[in-house]
Amino acid sequence: MQANGAGGGQQQQQQQPPQGPAGPELGCLGAQNGEASAGTAAGDQLAHANGLLPSANSGGGSPGGLSVNNGVPAAGGPGPAAAELGGSGGGGSALKKKKRLSQSDEDVIRLIGQHLHGLGLNQTVDLLMQESGCRLEHPSATKFRNHVMEGEWDKAENDLNELKALVHSPHAIVRMKFLLLQQKYLEYLEDGKVLEALQVLRCELTPLKYNTERIHVLSGYLMCSHAEDLRAKAEWEGKGTASRSKLLDKLQTYLPPSVMLPPRRLQNLLRQAVELQRDRCLYHNTKLDSNLDSVSLLIDHVCSRGLRSVCGALYMLPCLGIMRKQFPCYTQQILTEHCNEVWFCKFSNDGTKLATGSKDTTVIIWQVDPDTHQLKLLKTLEGHAYGVSYIAWSPDDNYLVACGPDDCSELWLWNVQTGELRTKMSQSHEDSLTSVAWNPDGKRFVTGGQRGQFYQCDLDGNLLDSWEGVRVQCLWCLSDGKTVLASDTHQRIRGYNFEDLTDRNIVQEDHPIMSFTISKNGRLALLNVATQGVHLWDLQDRVLVRKYQGVTQGFYTIHSCFGGHNEDFIASGSEDHKVYIWHKRSELPIAELTGHTRTVNCVSWNPQIPSMMASASDDGTVRIWGPAPFVDNQDIEEECSSMDS
Repeated sequence: MQANGAGGGQQQQQQQPPQGPAGPELGCLGAQNGEASAGTAAGDQLAHANGLLPSANSGGGSPGGLSVNNGVPAAGGPGPAAAELGGSGGGGSALKKKKRLSQSDEDVIRLIGQHLHGLGLNQTVDLLMQESGCRLEHPSATKFRNHVMEGEWDKAENDLNELKALVHSPHAIVRMKFLLLQQKYLEYLEDGKVLEALQVLRCELTPLKYNTERIHVLSGYLMCSHAEDLRAKAEWEGKGTASRSKLLDKLQTYLPPSVMLPPRRLQNLLRQAVELQRDRCLYHNTKLDSNLDSVSLLIDHVCSRGLRSVCGALYMLPCLGIMRKQFPCYTQQILTEHCNEVWFCKFSNDGTKLATGSKDTTVIIWQVDPDTHQLKLLKTLEGHAYGVSYIAWSPDDNYLVACGPDDCSELWLWNVQTGELRTKMSQSHEDSLTSVAWNPDGKRFVTGGQRGQFYQCDLDGNLLDSWEGVRVQCLWCLSDGKTVLASDTHQRIRGYNFEDLTDRNIVQEDHPIMSFTISKNGRLALLNVATQGVHLWDLQDRVLVRKYQGVTQGFYTIHSCFGGHNEDFIASGSEDHKVYIWHKRSELPIAELTGHTRTVNCVSWNPQIPSMMASASDDGTVRIWGPAPFVDNQDIEEECSSMDS
């Protein structure tokens, strides 16, 4: 392949300096300052300076009379690079001793050389390697690469014998040979050479006694009637550059990087650096993009700095405008239609609606305008005699379940589209149904309360299963469709399997768990713990990850949430009338949103609009938080300058 050294012109053989049994690994050449060894095998041609075959566009020689034999000047006289190296052909000038490069310098040169070669700048690579005295890769690796890309499988197998001493694992050569023979076998089959393919399978692949299961699969490809059928069944690109490049990428994993660089190594390092900077940024709230073209490599990633108060909301000022455009830190709308304390709020899964529940016995469904992000009243669901303290949307957002406070024994299942009550469920007047969670199939839900009820029901309220004696505070169904997490009055979260009727302890706190929520991937749990605040737990490792500071949490039930594009943020209400926002990895809040005048009971981050968040409060209002209004760039610069000074 052109980018990896398979030349488009005449093939050239790499010249090898004298070496021990294992051969030298890469690095700068010795005291010769890049000159090639005097002795070459008969008939061998001079190699490319970087150890790779030249491409067609560089076959005509290097500018300034430079040759391509590892830095030795051409017969016509030394070029600029050669003169700098002290490689003059005459005049008796003293040989300048070059400063020896450090290992990191050598690595950087090789990375740059690999990237330039991938861009087709082969003459530039020649000059770089000549002047530095380095090689891009081991000569044996170069031969191996070229033979693989040209489909010369017998020569490639012979190259493995040369590479054997350079490979750390003795089993690696067998695996590499298996991959080569597999490609050889598939190419024979595609060309219709069934007998040759059968010979490879029986006499070359099978004697390796490696991965016999794969050999059985390969033998089945003999029954393919045509090439398209073979490529489809083998999930293979077919004979050519694409499949051989993929093969080479796999083979390179068995070779030390000192022998052959991993593919696209510089791009991968840059991508990792960009992702690490984003990962460390406390205010980054945009969709992750691994494409390097979407960022500038010339500056570090910065989202925001400084502090500014806008309409009572304290938040970080975005000098580059990113946080201002993406972060919900400003009150965009205040919903005042409820006439009593608002206990709960929750966005639908598709982000187009918001449901709010209040002590005034109503649930209000709000429609989110996709363009302006303003909310307008869509439906009011009435008749919840005890008030509404918890709401859960069905996975498809067609239904909504509403629960009441501790003394409520009823549960309402509403059809969101029609506004009709489908089911009003009550097993006993002594029940306390205060929490609910939907099964991922959308056909069942679980509900329970602190008086020992724990039920699984269908959409008509029919009881499917029950678990006795569990005093439930909060519920959540995991994505496996079997396990239900429940926090109880024993300050713990346990997992209950309704299929095999088993349960196990997952989280144990020292204080009552007032509420909890689970991340989308099911790995993390966010707990509001009485008198302690907000805690983050890893459910897989069953460890407490972080305790978030700032929030005031007593014995009121406060609901927190994950939010942002990648659920990198955490938000919670507080008894001090504020909304607190943290980055998931930082214990200190990055924003404190003010505006409510009483306890903030619940926050909900829009799952589809990362810049929108809602908060419900005992002050009877629901606040919609969004990006701060436009701030003139000059104002931003002046604010940042004043903060810096």
